[in-house]
Amino acid sequence: MLPAIVFRQMHAGGLHHGAATTLKHVLGVGGNSFVNCLNRYAAATGFIRISFLDINQRRNWDVARLRLYADAKKQSLHLRTLQGRDLLQNAIDKQRAEFIERKNFLVDDIREARHKVQERVREKIDEIREERENIMTIPNMLTISRAILSPYIGYVIVQGDYTMGMSLLVIAGITDLLDGQIARRWPSQASKAGSFLDPMADKLLMGSLVISLCYSELLPMWLTGVVVFRDVFLIGAGFVIRYISLPPPKTFSRYFDATHVTAQLEPTFISKVNTGVQLATIGISLGAPIWNYLDHPALHGLWYLTGVTTVAAALSYVINRRDTFKIIHKK
Repeated sequence: MLPAIVFRQMHAGGLHHGAATTLKHVLGVGGNSFVNCLNRYAAATGFIRISFLDINQRRNWDVARLRLYADAKKQSLHLRTLQGRDLLQNAIDKQRAEFIERKNFLVDDIREARHKVQERVREKIDEIREERENIMTIPNMLTISRAILSPYIGYVIVQGDYTMGMSLLVIAGITDLLDGQIARRWPSQASKAGSFLDPMADKLLMGSLVISLCYSELLPMWLTGVVVFRDVFLIGAGFVIRYISLPPPKTFSRYFDATHVTAQLEPTFISKVNTGVQLATIGISLGAPIWNYLDHPALHGLWYLTGVTTVAAALSYVINRRDTFKIIHKK
């Protein structure tokens, strides 16, 4: 047990110079030789397995172990840095791929939206082109000339030149017959705008004639009022139909653009009969001072017939309003 006790004491107190000197005096051997003896004894007996090192060897062993530990930590830190860099690079590459994918999707979406807008613009342009038509046709020119001639006929009648007024009235009647015949015989000369221009010109002619005849006392006041009221009513209805049928945007220029047709008028049968009766009444009343049959009973009867047909024609437009005009939509 002596070596073990000595080892513990030496290990607890450390091998210093005084202890080595004491051992040398006691056992007659130096400190290093004694440690070697203890090592050989411990190895032979199996009592304890430990190497006794001197102070310098132990210090060198701790420094070497610290260096190995520092190298291991440095290597571990380097490996972790490489792993972190790889992870960061992978994350950057993934984010870049997602960004490129989103950018491509956004670009495709913008291109698709641009193509849709262009397609809508083309459709609108085609729609406007389809809605527009050529109004410079022969029937329309005849209708416009009749409308321009109407105030002048009224002026001639007011001046008392009934013969000249009768001649101009015949010319206006011929233009009314010609424009209808040409539009029916040659479809290329027909136009939807003519369905509004022709009755408007007739109303303007009829209004100018009845007012001038009433002023010249060739037509009763009550019949003049009935005819003018009906014509004003139909003209106002035409403006309302134009506003309703005009697609957005409802601008002032588009509203009065005659080439932009939005509705088609279909006159009723009683309206056609009334137009003929009114023209006959105007012509016969205008010829009364020329052929000297003023205040003839037949003339008074014709006035009452004209008043009845005029009221009936106005009511027919109100009752059959869904069949008298048609709003034009794009197919």
